[in-house]
Amino acid sequence: MATEHFDVLVVGAGLSGIGAGYHLQTRRPGKTYAILEAREAIGGTWDLFRYPGVRSDSDMFTLGYSFRPWRGAKAIAEGPAILAYVRDTARHFGVDRKIRFRHRATRASWSSQTARWTVEVEHDGQVLTFTCGFLLMCSGYYDYAAGYTPDFPGLARFRGRIVHPQHWPGDLDYAGKKVVVIGSGATAVTLVPEMAKQAAQVTMLQRSPTYVVSRPAEDVLANRLRAWLPAGLAHALTRWKYVLLSTLFFNLARNKPAQTKDKLIGLVRRELGPDYDVATHFTPRYNPWEQRLCLVPDSDLFAALRAGTAEVVTDRIETFTETGLALASGQTLEADIVVTATGLVMRLVSGLAVEVDGARADLARSMSYKGMMFSDVPNLASVFGYTNASWTLKADLTAGYVCRLLRHMDRAGATACTPRLADPAMPAVPWLDFSSGYVQRAMDSFPRQGTRAPWKVRQNYLLDLLALRLGRVDDGVMAFTRKTQATA
Repeated sequence: MATEHFDVLVVGAGLSGIGAGYHLQTRRPGKTYAILEAREAIGGTWDLFRYPGVRSDSDMFTLGYSFRPWRGAKAIAEGPAILAYVRDTARHFGVDRKIRFRHRATRASWSSQTARWTVEVEHDGQVLTFTCGFLLMCSGYYDYAAGYTPDFPGLARFRGRIVHPQHWPGDLDYAGKKVVVIGSGATAVTLVPEMAKQAAQVTMLQRSPTYVVSRPAEDVLANRLRAWLPAGLAHALTRWKYVLLSTLFFNLARNKPAQTKDKLIGLVRRELGPDYDVATHFTPRYNPWEQRLCLVPDSDLFAALRAGTAEVVTDRIETFTETGLALASGQTLEADIVVTATGLVMRLVSGLAVEVDGARADLARSMSYKGMMFSDVPNLASVFGYTNASWTLKADLTAGYVCRLLRHMDRAGATACTPRLADPAMPAVPWLDFSSGYVQRAMDSFPRQGTRAPWKVRQNYLLDLLALRLGRVDDGVMAFTRKTQATA
């Protein structure tokens, strides 16, 4: 089968990949591109996750695209509504016609002689080959094949059903059943109140608490602005409101952690009353924003706790039993169903094997350039969103910056752009400064970051906006070469 060539290959047709397609065809309309999607549908995370109540953990005005206003009534939206939004965006702009489904990219090899990537792709039992001038990875940050489940003692003894939210079975009937949800993150906080509507009892079993914040699912002001103003203007104003508020709150949490912690815990006490043991179940051992905060739309988790249809138990698992779990405190939890909302397995560039001029490129030993490219690896960028804000904010900036790179290369007659680290003595630190378990388990397989720009990964949309939209592309760090120079 003949090898197809594109100016740009995008890997992944989720939120990031659809956005990248829009930016490429809008800002670099002369470039050819295709999107390789390993699965059979558009949507990525929002097509994969089907567990009850699945929803955004960020507001939709920043999780949504800057170029496609979110028109839903809810600022914190359910998964099916987000999936419909992504697919509608792809259809509206014709990006869906660029997607090759069931195309899993497995290997990418760069040749300086030809200034091209050769990408091997699995498709329906065959291995296909594509070439491209630039490779843009929009495949997310976790392994789609399986989530993370600890090696719990006695797991095989349990006679009930064990489910991980990443692959929710369509035939699971939990009505009238006793359910234990293991975990305290966004997934657990979402599942517990939703399952409590039908289950006999739902217990959220956590080893340690997480910060939980209630917010209205609907933004009254945003909905009024839409009624008063043109859609684009209303969307822009609301988007900037959320950007500025989230930036302000994050900086406040980092600069005044004790005061922020007291305020967050006080809000929980107000929800649950003076008799609830907030100190045990809702007071984390870490400071705010050392891990991601969990949003509770319309106080649904707190309402389930007040109603008694759900409970929180803070303890350690001693062992699974035939009928439930025995805890370190001596307490036992009876369960018909156990949901292991215990996290994801982070995976850099979907496990793609990368070679540069015949040599394996170990991305974990590289330095991250502007949070999107890798030192000494040409013409390759990877989208990774913010830990303290919406994923799409950084995805939009990354795709826009790639378009700026392509434009500069065309004007300069360059065929390759490679970040070069001129100061190997610059200290290297973990790529993410985040204490969440799923992050800590994976950091050895991710690149490092430096202590100064452009090698520092900044969790700050405003600074990135200035650097990536207005900063120099030819910054003295990015090396631009022509094909003949690359060959030499």
